[in-house]
Amino acid sequence: MPDPDPSGPLRPLERVGVSNSQYSQYWQYGTYEAYDPAYPPAYAYDVHSAQTLAYGVPGAYEDTYRPAYEAAQVPEPPLPRQVGSAAGEEVPAPAARAGTRAGTGRRRRAARRRRARPMELPDGSMRRLLPQALVVAFLAGGTTAFVAKDKAIELNVDGKPRTLHTFADDVTELLAQENVDVGAHDVVAPAPGSAIRSGDEIVVQYGRPVRLTIDGHRREVWTTADTVQEALEEMGVRAQGAYLSAARSRHIGRAGLSLDVRTERSVTVMADGHARTVRTNAATVQEVVEQAGVLLHGEDTTSVPADSFPRDGQTVTVLRVTGSKEVREEEIPFKVQREDDPGLFKGTEVVDRVGQPGLRRITYSLRIVNGVRQKPRLAGTEVVREPQPQVVKVGTKPLPTSVRGADDLNWKGLAACESGGRPHAVDPSGTYGGLYQLESRTWQSLGGTGRPEDASPAEQTARAKKLYVRRGASPWPHCGARLHG
Repeated sequence: MPDPDPSGPLRPLERVGVSNSQYSQYWQYGTYEAYDPAYPPAYAYDVHSAQTLAYGVPGAYEDTYRPAYEAAQVPEPPLPRQVGSAAGEEVPAPAARAGTRAGTGRRRRAARRRRARPMELPDGSMRRLLPQALVVAFLAGGTTAFVAKDKAIELNVDGKPRTLHTFADDVTELLAQENVDVGAHDVVAPAPGSAIRSGDEIVVQYGRPVRLTIDGHRREVWTTADTVQEALEEMGVRAQGAYLSAARSRHIGRAGLSLDVRTERSVTVMADGHARTVRTNAATVQEVVEQAGVLLHGEDTTSVPADSFPRDGQTVTVLRVTGSKEVREEEIPFKVQREDDPGLFKGTEVVDRVGQPGLRRITYSLRIVNGVRQKPRLAGTEVVREPQPQVVKVGTKPLPTSVRGADDLNWKGLAACESGGRPHAVDPSGTYGGLYQLESRTWQSLGGTGRPEDASPAEQTARAKKLYVRRGASPWPHCGARLHG
């Protein structure tokens, strides 16, 4: 059969004794030149409409080849799998692949020309392969982007690390995905909003409130430390030799804790003429004195309150106190109560009841401190007797305007002679009193109350005039002549 023209129309040929792999080889290597009539190339017929007959069917075709294993019946090792062969396909024997020497040479030259130019495919095959290639490219690109967005991150939250995969772009998004809430006192590194990459480590340290009292000064602070020791170091507190209300290794929970710190201080104690300096973290001066080996007896005390907080560099003096008590009695003055009396002339006051002073007992503490006598200190008071008030009658009766027969006399001269013009004058014997030195019985016989020296000058003069009307100048034997002078 003559060679077909590769540029001309192809006619279908009957498939005779050619396996699927052989057709694939003809198509793959593009044998368009001379061919063996027993092995026509795949392009010589329509592969979709050709009838395929199984090998060994009687009358189907003339069998021109008998495998060597049927003649010799000698088993051979299996052949290696060839590239492109499918499972279950028959592998042609060497005799079946052999052709004429000329055909073999033309096929080799055609193969070299095929490698020298791009493979030519029918238009229909190209249209079928293009969408598949696009789908494969899209899937490959999506997978690459998916892998690129995934990040392996180590997240350490309050000392608890864990490794996770995330598609978050920054720290804030990652913490939100992991439900990690942070507050104003929490520390996040890197800072929120920072971009993250695969392999980064994100650290979150929660803030904890600490109610800290250092040497008596109280304040509240926030710390991200996990233990008391770390918190003290973070706050710069000198803990060497200090008293701590909590163990240094104690864990600080998110609820915080109260911590009392008393740093070590140097305090000097002066006692009995000797100075003792001690290093202490005591809470009171009393404890410092005891640590210095000084004992307090009786009323002994210190120069500062014993319950006060000792300061660094402070000097505390021990005061040796000896003393006694002294009791004194003091008089409590009485009060004066005044009562109106219409029977007395205006300006006249008469003591109706004499007041009695009370009595108070006062106890004083006498102390000698380090050999020096101190000013007595009031220790206590006790009322022994209550005072009794004094009652005074006050006259409200109007004074008489005149006494007939005595108004024109020189009563001022008589008063000057008798008492020196003093209304409250009393003679040395205590018998006579007032401006005119009247006796108490005489005064009361004239209508007076009490003693004359307690009455007003006007009342004394009015009652003296009444006495003159009754007895003349005889009650004043030495000064009576002054009435007419």
